[in-house]
Amino acid sequence: MKTTIETPIKLVEELANLRFTARMNRRLQKLMDRNSDGMLTAAERDELATMVDLSETMSLFKAQALRILGRKPKRR
Repeated sequence: MKTTIETPIKLVEELANLRFTARMNRRLQKLMDRNSDGMLTAAERDELATMVDLSETMSLFKAQALRILGRKPKRR
């Protein structure tokens, strides 16, 4: 049996627009660059892994919200 719940459209729209802040994007890029150069510390490796996990989770939420809204993801 499938259950249906009502969700405010504003919440779904906010999820569809979910993204890292500019500051988080800069940090992620810095960590990825340091990783490419083989210069990450253990703490930075953990931070990078956490940010990647968060990014993947956000992408899943966004995809589900876009599906509910009947929209397709924007290509970058």
